[in-house]
Amino acid sequence: MKVLSKLIAVSFAASAIFFTTTVKAQTVAANKFTFSLGAETGIPTGVSRLGTTFVLGASGKFQYGVTNSFAVTFAAGGYHFFPKTDPSTGKKYGSYGEIPVKIGVKEFVIPNFYVAAEGGLAWEKLESPHGWAPFHRRDLAGGIGYADKHWDLGVRYEDFYMKDYHSGLVALRLAYGFGL
Repeated sequence: MKVLSKLIAVSFAASAIFFTTTVKAQTVAANKFTFSLGAETGIPTGVSRLGTTFVLGASGKFQYGVTNSFAVTFAAGGYHFFPKTDPSTGKKYGSYGEIPVKIGVKEFVIPNFYVAAEGGLAWEKLESPHGWAPFHRRDLAGGIGYADKHWDLGVRYEDFYMKDYHSGLVALRLAYGFGL
């Protein structure tokens, strides 16, 4: 059921993006590229909750304005999941990181307020000496936010998943952007 509810949520976000195109919120410059650098903090979800307490990250995002209210995005970054202490041993669980690479869409439904959906892949970096995990995960994200000419403040849910394994985060992103 969890997969079905997440699929419904992503479908709802995508539908909201595509069915609100009649609103003319002119926040994105048509035919222009922008780039933003952001800091992110959040709480883990899924199986990540079992061994981690919170998440810190950073990301870079390219955005191309298709119209004055609709943009396509390319994002990459990294998240560090900080470990909890194992109550049975008194030792900390291992920390790890996720490196996502995503493409997506962003629609400004009213001036300065947007909904966004992204999808891509994420690679897991385990605490030493384990190194890179021998697999990648699919990555789906959806969010809402406020953006002006330079600042972007958004809240989103991101899910890293593979068969029968879901981890992720609910995050707050504060970014500064500029035109290219």
